[in-house]
Amino acid sequence: MLQSSRFLLATLWVGVLWAVGFVVAPTLFSTLADRSLAGSIAGSLFRITAWLSLGVGAALLIMQAVAERKMTASPVRATRYLVMAMMLCTVLGYFCLQPFMASLRETLLTLQDAVQIADARRQFGWLHGVSTVVYIVQSLLGAVLILKMR
Repeated sequence: MLQSSRFLLATLWVGVLWAVGFVVAPTLFSTLADRSLAGSIAGSLFRITAWLSLGVGAALLIMQAVAERKMTASPVRATRYLVMAMMLCTVLGYFCLQPFMASLRETLLTLQDAVQIADARRQFGWLHGVSTVVYIVQSLLGAVLILKMR
């Protein structure tokens, strides 16, 4: 029962990551004419996903600890490290990079100088790219987690 619960919880987590990051957010930007509105909705979804990631990750770590007491198999330990790496990706992407991106978005609204606007957009693009790479890494770690748990 514990193994099935862990697998189901991990599958939910990874499914949400993939759905929000690779289906919903791109659809918002390709469908909505107002990019600001699309960004606002996507930002809300990523906030929910980040908190869900930390909650589910914590629950999985607790369940992993219980499983490790019952058996000392290395796949159980490997999944613990995968969960921690995925949680680290959440912290880096949402709680470290995203505040800088939000600050740059606010700055862009107040800038008048074309050079400063171009520089802020370039910085935003760079941060967005790094954030995207972190999200992709987290998603790939999630795939490995699911494969290890099945």
